[in-house]
Amino acid sequence: MKNLTKAFTIIEVLISVMIISFAIIFVLKLHTENEKQIIYISERNKLSLQDSLYLTLNILDHDKDNKTAYDILESHFKIKELESREILKKQTRDINIPEEIKIIPPPEQRGPVAIVNEVMIKDKYSSIFYHFKLESF
Repeated sequence: MKNLTKAFTIIEVLISVMIISFAIIFVLKLHTENEKQIIYISERNKLSLQDSLYLTLNILDHDKDNKTAYDILESHFKIKELESREILKKQTRDINIPEEIKIIPPPEQRGPVAIVNEVMIKDKYSSIFYHFKLESF
């Protein structure tokens, strides 16, 4: 009588390798998607900070304009450093301001009228900001 030793057959080994391979592929796919989302969010946040350079008091005058950051800031700041000027001149954005929205209180209540403008600053990653103004009672 022969002693039979217990061991995995080649088919069992192949099936277990396939199962492990599918699990690893699934994890790598999730990791890649998360990495892309993280890169997108970090780039968008970085550019959103740069887009805030365009939010001056006269932003509403620049509807449908393509402006550099220097064009917007030159009337508000004295930028003497040549390198800073060049960096600001390289940053261009399209500015779009849709029709304003008036928020009026109900007739039975007194209150101010609010005017809301959406300011869209477009580039590779667009940003949207809101400009609020209150009118008298």
